[in-house]
Amino acid sequence: MVISFGVLLYYGEEIYRKAPPEPDKVVTQSGETLFSGQDIKNGQNVWQSIGGQELGTVWGHGAYKAPDWTADWLHKEAVFILNKWAEADYGKGYAALNDENKAALKARLKDLIRKNRYDVKTGVLTIPDVQAEAVKAISKEYTGLFMDGPQYQKLREDYSIPPGTVKDPERMHEMNAFFFWATWATSTDRPGMEITYTNNWPPEKLIDNKPTSSLIIWTGFSVILLLAGIGLLAWYYASNREEEDFTEVPKVNPLSGQQITPSMRATLKYFWVVSLLILVQIAMGVITAHYGVEGLGFYGLPLDKVLPYSVSRTWHLQLAIFWIATSWLATGLFMAPAVSGHEPKYQKLGVNILFIALLVIVVGSLVGQWLGIMQRLGLVENFWFGHQGYEYVDLGRFWQIFLFAGLFIWLFLLGRALWPALTKKSENRQLLILFLISSIAIAAFYGAGLMWGRQTNLSIAEYWRWWVVHLWVEGFFEVFATVVIAFLFVRMQLIKPKLATATVLFSTIIFLSGGILGTFHHLYFAGTPTAVLAIGATFSALEVVPLVLIGFEAYHNIRLSKASSWIQTYKWPINFFVAVAFWNLVGAGIFGFLINPPIALYYMQGLNTTAVHAHAALFGVYGMLGIGLMLFVLRDMNLQPQWKEKQLKFAFWTLNIGLLLMVLISLLPVGLMQTWASVKYGLWYARSAQFLNHPPMQTIRWLRVIGDTVFTAGALVLVWFVFGLKTGWSIKKK
Repeated sequence: MVISFGVLLYYGEEIYRKAPPEPDKVVTQSGETLFSGQDIKNGQNVWQSIGGQELGTVWGHGAYKAPDWTADWLHKEAVFILNKWAEADYGKGYAALNDENKAALKARLKDLIRKNRYDVKTGVLTIPDVQAEAVKAISKEYTGLFMDGPQYQKLREDYSIPPGTVKDPERMHEMNAFFFWATWATSTDRPGMEITYTNNWPPEKLIDNKPTSSLIIWTGFSVILLLAGIGLLAWYYASNREEEDFTEVPKVNPLSGQQITPSMRATLKYFWVVSLLILVQIAMGVITAHYGVEGLGFYGLPLDKVLPYSVSRTWHLQLAIFWIATSWLATGLFMAPAVSGHEPKYQKLGVNILFIALLVIVVGSLVGQWLGIMQRLGLVENFWFGHQGYEYVDLGRFWQIFLFAGLFIWLFLLGRALWPALTKKSENRQLLILFLISSIAIAAFYGAGLMWGRQTNLSIAEYWRWWVVHLWVEGFFEVFATVVIAFLFVRMQLIKPKLATATVLFSTIIFLSGGILGTFHHLYFAGTPTAVLAIGATFSALEVVPLVLIGFEAYHNIRLSKASSWIQTYKWPINFFVAVAFWNLVGAGIFGFLINPPIALYYMQGLNTTAVHAHAALFGVYGMLGIGLMLFVLRDMNLQPQWKEKQLKFAFWTLNIGLLLMVLISLLPVGLMQTWASVKYGLWYARSAQFLNHPPMQTIRWLRVIGDTVFTAGALVLVWFVFGLKTGWSIKKK
């Protein structure tokens, strides 16, 4: 970990030094000033205020509806200049020229666009007059699109951009400045090199943006390393695996005499909120998916006027993180006193205060995001209380700080309850220490989300954002999950503490050895140096290695669930853990590696193939685990009643089948067809309204209704079951 974080920080410094420069001024060769440096910085904030990465993408990161604005701008700029020259030289448009004349103009365009004219000493970026004409034309088009140009109404509907998304002409001018700068970084060579600031991304044949040789080489190396890693891990299992640890299973549930303390009982309301947030999150997902086929409405209702696409998608993502995190935090609060047998003074009060704080954060941040996107806040106020525009960390800085403080309150409550058990020498102590370390990591690593400012260079902000998304969510939450599941089985005396501790340590070492530096695979094309691509490709391949043998975990959990008759009361919570193993292999493993190799991501970044991985990994792994933990705690709270398991059986299978259908019959086919378009024509076309509104594509997107319906039915029954434990309708009558 020390070595890995050392490398991560070292190349973080390189990203700071080699990020695409933000000029103090953009001028034409004839001396006209187009944009100031402050226009670019403010424009980034305007883009964030309308939803940022929740409405189209920049550098491939963000939403799958609307274009990648940098790829779209770049293609429009290239076509404008080529047509201008073709008309001047040949008297007809570029498309009408023969191949020889086209090749000559393309070579001329490449020299014009890719030449770096930024002066480091003066901070001035000078662009040719013909490029300035293109910038003005595209700016005019974007102004009509984002404001209220009537000629763009159909395109707005295709992109789910409501009229008046940007209301102030000055703000629109600034956002155009930001889009120009972000596009300039994708098409301009680094000083002294023949690759752009974004490693020749996006694919654009008109300026010879194509995969670099290092990108292809490191793709091959990553595949070789993956195979070697799988071979070594298989050899380790074959040579070191001892006889199965057949622990003698108790004849009765060892937790049957467990005392439920007031603070443990106080966590019940957390799970009620989790259940409600699941429903709201799914509703937002349904609305967001429907915008993909109807644009600005919901079955004829003009929903975009009060709940535009960028809001519904923001809430869909944020609520997923909120309910999953809430379930995990509540499990920790329940487990701590149960393990130590100690209820600290005022522990229940602390649990209740934290609950109120979490509610305030959820409601406050969602309202702030709505106000920001509806352009009700100034740019400074939007940064603090509205919408930061960065996917997964959209909430305003005030709410970020509030949540960061809430995580440390949670850590304090957890630690004080666990302390007596930590100070006592027992065979559980090592596992408890791991549990505490993973809890500290969860609280601490969210702090990476506070490392950028309101006008931080996008490359640097992306570096820290992926610390949160990859290291916090995909890294240390994974460690916490591994420890918690192992500990649940230890408490039930199904496995021995020594074996559980060794297994957790081994899993954590294998996972983090690839996971920490695997963060860089998100940053191949985010204005980072080539070394980031090499390291990211190498270690992201290693992330997949432990997932190949995930079947052992699934088999182990199924075997435990059948070890004794009393364990049948935990059958469905354990089944959700089995589902976690399945989705770890499929969602994180197969679909993750589908997009991780550099050559694959070069063409797939920003396409629906990413959504395949996101849905299968976020809900499939972390969502299923959150549900499993919730059911475990609800079972432990009251062991006496017999549950109506038909409801849980229905919920379990419909959630899993629905998610699989959603991915296989809609998201994956759309993503693969987009990949074909990206390879053949360029990313601009794969994300265009022309391609996505083609009838076969529309049909495939409509097919998502099948999976969504099955999935939603499962969620409704699950929530009905959870509340039914309180009302009695989920409990069998004696």
